[in-house]
Amino acid sequence: MSWVRPTDPVNVPKKLKVSQLCEICHSRKAVLKRPKNLQKVCKECFFYVFETEIHNTIVSNNVFYRGERVAIGASGGKDSTVLAYLIKLLNERHNYGIDITLLSVDEGIVGYRDDSLATVMRNQKQYNLPLEIVSFKELYDWTMDEIVAVAGIRNSCTYCGIFRRQSLDRGAEKLEIQHVITGHNADDMAETVLMNILRGDIARLEKSTAIITQSKGSPIKRSKPFKYAYQKEIVLYAHYKKLDYFSTECTYAPEAFRGTARELMKNLEAVRPSCIIDIIHSGENLVLKDENERKKKQFTKNKNQEKATSAKKSTFVDGNRCEKCGYLSSNKICKACTLLADLEKSRSKITLENDTSMEGAARVMRTLEHLSF
Repeated sequence: MSWVRPTDPVNVPKKLKVSQLCEICHSRKAVLKRPKNLQKVCKECFFYVFETEIHNTIVSNNVFYRGERVAIGASGGKDSTVLAYLIKLLNERHNYGIDITLLSVDEGIVGYRDDSLATVMRNQKQYNLPLEIVSFKELYDWTMDEIVAVAGIRNSCTYCGIFRRQSLDRGAEKLEIQHVITGHNADDMAETVLMNILRGDIARLEKSTAIITQSKGSPIKRSKPFKYAYQKEIVLYAHYKKLDYFSTECTYAPEAFRGTARELMKNLEAVRPSCIIDIIHSGENLVLKDENERKKKQFTKNKNQEKATSAKKSTFVDGNRCEKCGYLSSNKICKACTLLADLEKSRSKITLENDTSMEGAARVMRTLEHLSF
């Protein structure tokens, strides 16, 4: 009788429990739980499901047409990096027939945007896509750091949001591209719905969940393929795909009003994970009453005041142009030009404070003049 060596217990493959298996393929070990529906999946199935959901969103909403040139708003963050990777991947896999360009905006935030743009430049080489960068300085002669020095940190997102939106449109026009894709995800969409409710912004509430937006008279349209993609899943996709992205939050972001809506959203998500999609669906199905009926109910108590008020109100005409810069605006002067006019009043103050020609006693005296006791 020959001697048989006992099996090494260390090398014996352990049988997986049913609860540890992927709920889709039932053959591989689950490595993550999807934040959207708490489904346990393996890495391969997660990639397939996530990519398929984005593809279905694109196809069902007719986001692209064959031969279209598109610009991806690239900031170097997780959303735009995954967006650039996925759009290129799906374009090759499903033959969308689109021409892709990366479009970045340099707001002029030292220690944040300069580092994130370095990530965008690496992505350009990794994905082999053309890149165009436009800056606040060249378009408006202001950087965000200079704006914050004048307007304060609490107003930073107001200036940045308006200028950034214009910059993307102007960058697309420069490239002769009529479609800009942004990485707004489901969390962003739900936060926008909450923000408009909290601010009572009826005008924007009904359109806040549109996947494709375009103003009348503007050749530039915008789309959001990540409309139904959770932020956590985008992070997980970037992590498991080992994508190169910039993860630091903007220096001025913590002071933004959106942070309040984001905090509320996170608390709701902890109790009910589906609340993000539920809020988006609520926004999609929201239909406001006819404007004339709302006005009648609002001013029923005082008809005289209704006539005086309605006569003073200027009607919104979508597609108007700013008299100064020619950008789309509902008023004679667009919001960006109005903000720039206010900033220019304080430019001389910045110049004096940053003047390096004064040294020694002169600089000390200038400092003392601004002190209060």
